[in-house]
Amino acid sequence: MTEAYVLSFAQDAVMLALVLAAPVLIVSLLVGSLVSLFQAATQINEVTISFVPKIISIGLVLALLGSWMVQKLVAFTTSIFVNLPTMPR
Repeated sequence: MTEAYVLSFAQDAVMLALVLAAPVLIVSLLVGSLVSLFQAATQINEVTISFVPKIISIGLVLALLGSWMVQKLVAFTTSIFVNLPTMPR
């Protein structure tokens, strides 16, 4: 295995992880910000209030985009196994 191949593989793996994590993290960030804004406007200082909307929104994102995420992971894994015999030594 050459250094260029290893670096390319690592770069692809990190990019896939970022692409798959981005929708969940962005929705969690937006919902948490909206709940914090609501708490600041109403002066409700309960820490646990933000968990339920976040869990529901993350569940919806995973239900909507879960099949796409699995397709991306399967495609990446398949490309690894297809290229396994041709990997440089």
